[in-house]
Amino acid sequence: MFSRLAVFFQMPFVRYAFIVGILIALCASLLGVTLVLKRFSFIGDGLSHVAFGAMAVAAVVGLTNNMFIVMPITIISAVLLLRTGTNTRIKGDAAVAMISVGALAFGYLLMNKFPTSANVSGDVCTTLFGSTSIITLKEEDVWFCAVLSLVVVLAFIFFYNKIFSVTFDENFARATGTRVSVYNLIIAIIIAVIIVIGMSLVGSLLISALIIFPALSAMRVFKSFKSVTICSACLSVFCAAIGILVSILANTPVGATIVIADIAVFGIFTLIGGFRSGFKS
Repeated sequence: MFSRLAVFFQMPFVRYAFIVGILIALCASLLGVTLVLKRFSFIGDGLSHVAFGAMAVAAVVGLTNNMFIVMPITIISAVLLLRTGTNTRIKGDAAVAMISVGALAFGYLLMNKFPTSANVSGDVCTTLFGSTSIITLKEEDVWFCAVLSLVVVLAFIFFYNKIFSVTFDENFARATGTRVSVYNLIIAIIIAVIIVIGMSLVGSLLISALIIFPALSAMRVFKSFKSVTICSACLSVFCAAIGILVSILANTPVGATIVIADIAVFGIFTLIGGFRSGFKS
C-alpha cells in the first residue's frame, strides 16, 4: 500500500491535489463553528449553487479565468444572505433556499442551452461533485489556493475575538461598540472565498459538508469556542488527507470519499460524547 502511494505521489497532479485538499479543508473548518452557532449551516450549500450558476455564466461568455465572475458574485450573495435576519420579510433559511435553487436551475439551463463541450452531463457532474477537477490542477492553481488560504487563516486569527463576539450575541457586541455589520461582512467574504476554492475539491453539492461536519463533530466532545475551532480544524485536515489517500488507493471520487470520512468521524465523536455524558451523569 505504501509503495503504491509512493508511486502515485511521484506524479505532480497527485501532490497538487493533496496540498490543495489540505488547505481547503483547513479553511473550510475555521468558520464552520461560526455558521453552525449562527444557524446558517446551510449557507455553504446555497453559496456553492450560486458559484455553480456564476461558473455557467463564465463558461458561456468564454472567460478563460472564471474567478473574475465567480468570486464577486459569490461574495455579494454571501453578504446578502448573512444580512438576512429576523427583521426581514424573507428569513435566512428561506433566502438560502431561494438563492440556492434559483442559481442551480439558472446554471443548469445555461449549460444546456449554450454547451461548451459535447458532454454536458459530464461537465455538470464535474462541477457539482468535483469528480475530475481536483486532478487537473496546475502549479499556478496550487499557489493561488495557497495565497487565498493564507489570507483566510490570517483574517480569522486577526479578527478572532470580534468573530467570537458576533457569533454568540450580536446585540451585546453592538452594545459594546463592536461594528457588527463590518465583521459580518468579513465573515461573508471569508465564507465566499472558501466556497469558491473548495468547489475544485468536492464540487458545489458537497462543499457544505466540509464546512459543517468537522464543527459538529468537535461540538460532540468539546464545549468552548476555541477548543471546538481547533478540534474542527484538525478533524477537517485529517478527513481530507484520509479521503484523498483512500480515493487514490480505491479509485473512488475524491469529494465523496472525503465526505464519507467526515461522516465516519462524526459518528465516532458522537459515541465519545455520549460515553462522556454517561460517565458524568
